[in-house]
Amino acid sequence: MSNQNIYDNQEFFDGYKKLRSNPASANVIVEKPALFSLAPDLRGKSVLDLGCGYGENCVRFLELGARKVMGLDISAKMLEVARKENSSPNIQYVNKSMTDLNEITETFDVVFSSLAVHYIEDFDKLVKDVYDHLNLGGYFIFSQEHPLTTALLTDNYWTRNTDNEYIHYNLTTYSIEGERKTNWIVNGVIKYHRTFSSIVNTLSDTGFIIEKMLEPSPGNDIMEQYPAYKRYIHKPDFLLVKARKNASHSAGYRG
Repeated sequence: MSNQNIYDNQEFFDGYKKLRSNPASANVIVEKPALFSLAPDLRGKSVLDLGCGYGENCVRFLELGARKVMGLDISAKMLEVARKENSSPNIQYVNKSMTDLNEITETFDVVFSSLAVHYIEDFDKLVKDVYDHLNLGGYFIFSQEHPLTTALLTDNYWTRNTDNEYIHYNLTTYSIEGERKTNWIVNGVIKYHRTFSSIVNTLSDTGFIIEKMLEPSPGNDIMEQYPAYKRYIHKPDFLLVKARKNASHSAGYRG
């Protein structure tokens, strides 16, 4: 089982920090608004954030009314920033891999995960673990790299014209699931590709009811201001899922 901790690689950590500080990043403009648009009423709820990173989302969950938040991340470097910049008496940060979620004894009303599940090899186990840690009727809300993005075995993503404009996306090897090594900030970052049907069927077979899926795209104004975002016309960067624990489904329920 993958237990990659690329975020404690200093070169990667520095590059990632610079990337996330950009107010025009896709995380800020596209992913975060979509993720929070899926949030249920969090007033009085307990929340688990898988792959919490710097903890900004944990603070936001409290602002939306959550009574307590647990932020879990494998990276000590990320949690050092979280504890320094986004601490609260109602937030507990835990240095642990998502693959070891079964070691957490608490249950939660909502489990969020922002752009982390594509680093996990065994998606079936993760989904079952999340299901076991949700109270009945609870939600699993996550974003990941879009399956059309994770599909490629090479970094040859786009075909462009002589004016460097995006013409089309070079989709290949979509049906071949499994490990992908990519060059993102540093060489050899490991991610895992799963098809749409694998994602949906795993959630459904575990006992989740899928309430909504998003493939968000920036508006025309953003595309005009930042021409690189015109690539979204051809392919979105992110897939987001809102799934609810089925109260009538007993498989995996701890009781």
